[in-house]
Amino acid sequence: MPLMKRMSAEFLGTFWLVFGGCGAAVLAATFPQTGIGFVGVALAFGLTLMTMAFAIGHISGCHLNPAVTVGLAVARRFPWDNVLAYIAVQVLGAVAASGILFVIASGKPGFATGSFAANGFAAHSPGGYSMESAILTETVLTFMFLIIILGVTDKRAPAGFAPIAMGLGLTLIHLIGIPVTNLSVNPARSTGPAVVVGRWALEQLWLFWVMPILGATIAGFAYPWLAGEEAPRKAGIGGRGMGAGV
Repeated sequence: MPLMKRMSAEFLGTFWLVFGGCGAAVLAATFPQTGIGFVGVALAFGLTLMTMAFAIGHISGCHLNPAVTVGLAVARRFPWDNVLAYIAVQVLGAVAASGILFVIASGKPGFATGSFAANGFAAHSPGGYSMESAILTETVLTFMFLIIILGVTDKRAPAGFAPIAMGLGLTLIHLIGIPVTNLSVNPARSTGPAVVVGRWALEQLWLFWVMPILGATIAGFAYPWLAGEEAPRKAGIGGRGMGAGV
């Protein structure tokens, strides 16, 4: 598949991930009496990933996440010379989704930007958790997310179930991590809302780039050792090397 088509798919997929997941948080999570809450937002992120994995996994591999792209490259499932191109369009997709979501949300009288689903720690953590808690949460949950991705896309894993497993995996880690940081595990997802919020969200954005990429990198080394992988494979759902992420 030509790189431009794969990049276009990554842009579209990341747009949907951020628009769907963050849109649920901004528009529906705290709606009076019928708000979907943390559980609903966690499901929204999982469903956006699962639907895009089925829709574009065979085109781009459905990474939707710079940490996933790096982790797959470390695990030799994705070529390093495509990494920066994928990351660039993932960030653009996230920023575009956040911009459109902001326009929609601001159409309600009395709208205030607030946290706008941005990720944060300390005073900006939903549960008031420290920076140290945020560092551990983002690193460990991204590590586990990449282990899930690498495992379910292994050629020895049951065929056809990877998108479902990854969507449920992303839902689970959101159920764990939303109270701590609003959960990122995805630098692009963090960047989009941070651009809208500005100020503190941009100041704390470094953590939501560094820790997810660190966790993904560790997983990229750990899974091939654990699984006894020897030969590299391309990322793509058709070739069982797909990688997807929030």
